[in-house]
Amino acid sequence: MGELARSDRLVNELTGLVGEPQNLVSYHLGQLRAARLVSARRSSADGRDSYYTLDLGRVGHMLATTGAALHPGLRLAPPPARPAGDGAARVRVLFLCTGNSARSQMAEALAEARSGGAVEAYSAGSNPKPLHPDAVRVMREEHGIDLSGNRSKHLSEFAEQRFDWVISLCDRVREVCPEFPGPPQTVHWSIPDPSAVAPDDEAAGYPAFRTTAGELETRIGFLFAALIPSKEEEKR
Repeated sequence: MGELARSDRLVNELTGLVGEPQNLVSYHLGQLRAARLVSARRSSADGRDSYYTLDLGRVGHMLATTGAALHPGLRLAPPPARPAGDGAARVRVLFLCTGNSARSQMAEALAEARSGGAVEAYSAGSNPKPLHPDAVRVMREEHGIDLSGNRSKHLSEFAEQRFDWVISLCDRVREVCPEFPGPPQTVHWSIPDPSAVAPDDEAAGYPAFRTTAGELETRIGFLFAALIPSKEEEKR
């Protein structure tokens, strides 16, 4: 669970990280899926593989409920937000997907807008396509963010730049992601391409963009706790 809290993983990656045989890892993944703590999705790069994702929201809710049930003093409280402009260097984050037309563009905008100035976010793709109109629409209508002036960019534009974190949002781009100077922390979020859901049916396709934007906002909220240290953590 600790490894999945950091990044979505394949089974063979988990076996190497925890040093246990595949049958044992698969057994425990099955138990976690039965408890609805972990979900699995077929890789869009290789359909024979599945990426496993930890539901941090559900885990957090269960921990908070358990603590409060034991004693009021054990209620979990979110860490205090770090104010913008406090002199700390901004964290540079690059989001990658294949087309840079939806997922990574939405992630870039959400990270910038929700971090209070603590994050400097960018996005790119391995095969850039024009910005998807439903990505623009969902960000404007559901999240109050305007993407209309954004452009799609190839990941080669950032090949020589330094980032603190590089986050791949689709399985295909993870396979071709170059090494960046640094090196940065690398994370993978296996998120389906919303434009691939009923691409010829606008009424059916738009809800997929709403789902994707919601998942990105949830994941980015948890990411902030990892990449933006609180003042108390820095003192330690």
